[in-house]
Amino acid sequence: MAGMSPLFRRTPPRDRLVTLIRKPGCHLCDDAQVVVEKVCGDLGVPWEQKDITEDRELHDQYWEQIPVVLVDGRQHTFWRVNEGRLRKALTD
Repeated sequence: MAGMSPLFRRTPPRDRLVTLIRKPGCHLCDDAQVVVEKVCGDLGVPWEQKDITEDRELHDQYWEQIPVVLVDGRQHTFWRVNEGRLRKALTD
């Protein structure tokens, strides 16, 4: 498709999904959630949170890395969420 703007190939932010995998009583998780809520709120991106203590598969995969942020089901980051980087991941 010659001459097509790259805009058309992008997934609109509202069609993205951010997942925050966290555990109760975790300060880093609380910090991550603040960033996720802010960025997703600004961009109109849906987000969800999952409690690692209630999901054996997530527990086995991510326990050492909590909190973990997934974008469209793929790992974006863990421990500390960078607002600018998350924003870029959702708008690129």
